[in-house]
Amino acid sequence: MKFAVLGGGSWATAIVKMLTENQQKVGWYMRNSDAVTYIKKEKHNPNYLTSVEFHTEQLHLTDDINEVIKAADVLIFAIPSAFLENELQKLKVSIKDNIIFSAIKGIVPETGLIVGEHFHYNYNIPFENIGVITGPCHAEEVALERLSYLTIACADQEKAKLVADNLSSDYIKTKISDDIIGTEYAAMLKNIYALAAGIYHGLGYGDNFQSVLMSNAIREMKRYIKRVHKMKRNINNSAYLGDLLVTGYSTFSRNRMFGNMIGKGYTVKSAQMEMKMVAEGYYAAKTAFELKSKFTKKVKTPIIDAVYKVLYESGNARQVFKELTDKLD
Repeated sequence: MKFAVLGGGSWATAIVKMLTENQQKVGWYMRNSDAVTYIKKEKHNPNYLTSVEFHTEQLHLTDDINEVIKAADVLIFAIPSAFLENELQKLKVSIKDNIIFSAIKGIVPETGLIVGEHFHYNYNIPFENIGVITGPCHAEEVALERLSYLTIACADQEKAKLVADNLSSDYIKTKISDDIIGTEYAAMLKNIYALAAGIYHGLGYGDNFQSVLMSNAIREMKRYIKRVHKMKRNINNSAYLGDLLVTGYSTFSRNRMFGNMIGKGYTVKSAQMEMKMVAEGYYAAKTAFELKSKFTKKVKTPIIDAVYKVLYESGNARQVFKELTDKLD
């Protein structure tokens, strides 16, 4: 099987690193042509995880999405969800026969769908050919080769194992799951909760309160995912609770960083401009809030509601989050 990674950010860079340690050659699509040229010459990504050096003879680097897709069997998408559909519009070749794995932690704004559903309903990819790569895992720690864990979810367990085997190494441990929808929703929701944690930190709340927030967040996540896709799952497993904790607590978390800036008084626009990175939780908060209005039964989501109010209804962060403290237990 030939692999290709689509995306130029830190997570894409980390996945390429993992794959090249197990594969002879990996296709790598980046929309930034200058970055492609730079990596070919200097052997590292100039913008993300610059300490990672590549053996460029193992890479098929290109800024042509069709070129890299034609040469691969397994496509791993690591493009921010806000830009995914724009990149897919460049397709001139079919992806119906490819195996698609998403390493994207968000919702596609144009359709309001998680990435796997977006590929299934809009590009006719069978669910058995769609998978999810989720944490708990920060790209920065992959670059440092610190022990990390990944969950690989797919309805076809053989395909999940194929991807898991090709990402595994001495410092990457993997497990497989059949909960494609649940793990992908968890990866989306935890970014909202990390954003909330950041807002509280920016407002001056401490670790004691954050533990209460995370406890409430995992219960809210359980209620939400159960309503979206009811099946037997242990919400305390690493793909759910573990990913929530690392995103909510880590200094590497861009969603926590974004929330921290909001809590300190930045506007949404100014925080986005200063970060120069995509905080998926910003887009996820809007979609998660709007999606729950379509549920046949109401689901209690005070944390999501509070984040949405601050980001999209110009709510005063200090007041909104003070009110939220009375709804937590």
